[in-house]
Amino acid sequence: MDLSHQKHLPEMDGIIGNQKAKDTLRQMLARRRLPGTLMFAGPSGVGKRLFAVELARAFNCHTPKGEWGCGVCAVCRRIGNFVLPPADDKDEHKKIAWGEHADVGMILPFNRNILVAAARNLDTEAHFRPYEGVARVFLIEAADKLSEESANALLKTLEEPPATTFIILLTARPAALLPTITSRCQVIRFAPLAAVEIENHLIKNRRASTTDAALLARLAEGSMGRALSLNVTDYREQRNPMVEVLRALTIQPDPVRLLRVAEELTDAKRKERYERSLEVLAGLARDVWMLSLGALETGLVNVDILPQLKPISAHTPSQRAAHWLTAIAEHLQRLNVNINRKVATDALFLSLAKS
Repeated sequence: MDLSHQKHLPEMDGIIGNQKAKDTLRQMLARRRLPGTLMFAGPSGVGKRLFAVELARAFNCHTPKGEWGCGVCAVCRRIGNFVLPPADDKDEHKKIAWGEHADVGMILPFNRNILVAAARNLDTEAHFRPYEGVARVFLIEAADKLSEESANALLKTLEEPPATTFIILLTARPAALLPTITSRCQVIRFAPLAAVEIENHLIKNRRASTTDAALLARLAEGSMGRALSLNVTDYREQRNPMVEVLRALTIQPDPVRLLRVAEELTDAKRKERYERSLEVLAGLARDVWMLSLGALETGLVNVDILPQLKPISAHTPSQRAAHWLTAIAEHLQRLNVNINRKVATDALFLSLAKS
């Protein structure tokens, strides 16, 4: 294997998943027909910003490899290293977040909105010629947070940006954007990553053991960002008592144990973990339901505790597991109303026992 050649592979080839988006962008670059305004639409954590940075490298790299930047020259190394504003600094969010390369910048939302001043600054900068590269590239993070006023500040530029400027809107909620914005963009769709892609990446890059990688990949729901941010030890600590709930509902029926777990869950010291614990319980119930239906084990989330889940499933008709899922979902929805969590959780667990 020629490792020296591998080192110089374009960075885009190292981004996992979304091959269709890669091919679309590669074809646009090869034909030199890339639109000035693009929208990358898809779930959070699937690589939309990475793709946008690779486009910026493709435009400005001094030693490109095919259509993409080389990933190793001084220009490629500097592009994408943004200096992001502090989350609580409104004044800094009015500015463009520049990186080490003078022609690549980004604006980000402050709280729930992209500030009008930030949109106006981008509009102004978009009309300057590149300082050191071939093209200026601007990313709009969470573009669905453009207010009507901030969107209006960009409309004319989005419709017809200068020939040397490219604007890329990143969003997980494309339907939330104003039609006037969407109509001015060519949309590139991004899909959730396959669990096996996430699992292989975690193992290859030594981010997790084989067992942990398999679990994280399934918990991530198609998001590499989520897989990298999850604490698998914390998840297992939350999962253990929820497995005991399922055992107390099936193999060893024990209403007292259920009420004890309910009391632990609603302890004031653990209130921040309450909803997540019930979501973990729902995930376990889903696995039990799938096992009761004879589903393949590859479709399960909690693959690392199959020996514990199979006996539970053997004691659980599929209709009962389906009832658990519905009851837990309805309970989580009721949390939006000011309810007594201790009383409601007791009632939930006892209803699961009676089903």
